[in-house]
Order: sequence, then C-alpha cells, then structure tokens
Amino acid sequence: MQKKYSISIVNYLNTLPFVFGLHHHKFDEIADLQFDIPAVCAEKLLSKQVDIGLVPVATLAKMDNYRLLTDYCIGTTGVVDSVKLFSTVPLSEIKTILLDYQSRTSVELAKILARDYWKISVDFVNAEAGFESNINGTTAAVIIGDRTFSINNTFAYEYDLATEWKKLTGLPFAFAVWASHEKIEDREFLKAFNNALKYGTENITTALSSHSNPYPNFDPEDYLTNKISYKLDSEKLRAIDLFIGKIN
Repeated sequence: MQKKYSISIVNYLNTLPFVFGLHHHKFDEIADLQFDIPAVCAEKLLSKQVDIGLVPVATLAKMDNYRLLTDYCIGTTGVVDSVKLFSTVPLSEIKTILLDYQSRTSVELAKILARDYWKISVDFVNAEAGFESNINGTTAAVIIGDRTFSINNTFAYEYDLATEWKKLTGLPFAFAVWASHEKIEDREFLKAFNNALKYGTENITTALSSHSNPYPNFDPEDYLTNKISYKLDSEKLRAIDLFIGKIN
C-alpha cells in the first residue's frame, strides 16, 4: 500500500457504516479521505481530482471507462425513505419539479419516473440551497439525504423514488457505488478497502453508538439496517445497467 489514494465519500448518515469501517481499519492514515455531497463526489471523480469516489450511479454514464471497486454500494431493495418527491398536490397536478442541487442520480431517476411510469409532463428546474421552502401549489421537489428526515410525513403527497422504481422495473436500486477511472492494480489495497466496508456494514449498532441523532421521531438504526441495502449484488448491477440505459 505505497500510494496514498484520494477518496471522496458522501457525507450522509447512510455512509456512516462505511466511514466507521474505514476509520477502524485506519484508512485515514493511508488514504486522503474527503467528505462531500453526492454532486461534488461526482465532479471530483469526473475531473480526476480524486482516485476513488462513492459516486452517484448517474456519474457512470458520463465516464468513458470506469471500474467498480468493491462489493458494496448505497442501495435499497424497497423503501429508502431519504430520496423523495414532495408535493402538496397529486402527481397529475404537478407542473414544476425542483431538482435537488446535491443530487445527480435522484434527479435523473425522477425524470425517468415522470416519463416512463408517472406519465406526466413537467418543467424540471435545477434548484439552489433553500429550495425546500418553495414546495407549494403545483411546484414539487426532489429532496435527498439527511434533510428528508425532518420533513418526511409533512407534505400531503410524498413519493419514495426507490419504491416507484421498483414498481416500474421490479428491481432494487443502487444510488451510489465505489468507482475509479483507472484500474487499481494494488490488490492488497482493494482487499483491505473492501474488508473495511464489510466491517462497517456488519457493525452498524456500534457505528451508531457515538452518533448523535438530531431528528425527532427518526430511528437511524432502522434506516441503516432496514432501508439501506449495502451489498452490490447482481440485481443491483442489473438495475444500474437499466438505469444508465434510460438516462437521456
């Protein structure tokens, strides 16, 4: 492990097991760990500012060559609860959908669902910080990540995008994967990296023991164990291929 790899990691609760595992295996000493929102993880890998990124799967569609490096991802087999379309009116009445600036994959997923499943024609608007307060009337919004924990169940209509994808395709969904541009030849590093992620996902309760929960009526252990699915299995790989094929 001679090279010190630079690694961009999404800074959300759902990556806590990964971070816990990497710290436990002392990766902060042998790698440059950088914590970012998903869109920044994507940009850093696309521009080759980092060697490895936990990147939105939509990023893969923009890469001529990519390598999936581990057996792990940020995915779900059903309800994910942290990637939603929030609205005050039903789908048929929505005219505008604000797209979360932190997201790459979820905004593409919303566009696919609107076209292929919901069968609605809307204006998609790239949003900026604070856009959550603009959900009103016929304007809905895609919101992802930890911010959803405090607003779930506060709007008349909420659509879990992973659930909607499964209704459309019958498949689970992977939101983010560990990827690189170049093939990493250091097998020792890759084995240690994969083992660190494995350790974290197998010790979620311990990882949460030092984590404060600022969200009332939210159970982080239920979220990480029952909503998030970390294994990058064959069904999630199928979903990734199908999703990338559907991106315009």
